[in-house]
Amino acid sequence: MRRVLVVVAAAAVVPVLGACGGTTSGTATTSTSAVEVALWNPCTEIPDDLLRQLDVDPATEESGIAGVEQSGWEICKWAGREYFLTVYSTRHTVREIEQKPGNVEFAPVTVGSRTGQSYRVEGAGKTYNCDIVFSARQGAVSLRIGNRASGDNSTDPCTTARAAADVLVPVFPG
Repeated sequence: MRRVLVVVAAAAVVPVLGACGGTTSGTATTSTSAVEVALWNPCTEIPDDLLRQLDVDPATEESGIAGVEQSGWEICKWAGREYFLTVYSTRHTVREIEQKPGNVEFAPVTVGSRTGQSYRVEGAGKTYNCDIVFSARQGAVSLRIGNRASGDNSTDPCTTARAAADVLVPVFPG
């Protein structure tokens, strides 16, 4: 009977560990710091007037990637005549983003009192896209400008990303 109780007790603990994102070895403790901060959602937290100021249409809002939600991320994308604006919110840190293979050409950026990193992603779209990432208590928040390949937009996407950051950083979480 005791063996059955141990198995039942273990079965009750496994879903809790899975919900925390993994297991750890050592002694279990109770801590209020283990409560995760909710991810900031750019689709609901960026006002339409700011989007219009950035020349993207709020009505083109797309959540996730191609409408598919991504675990551990809140992603929102809007379209404009010359470029797309995508804002990412994640528990990943700036350091993790810097270490991700394919992320290149990092350069420090300061917007107001916030410091971040601009970078590009290797590949065919490297010249059309530019990302800027900032630390947040939840992990990181970043924005991407993706110039339309079919457009006549010859502006460096990092210049546009910097201008977008000037507008958006005040609403990004700290």
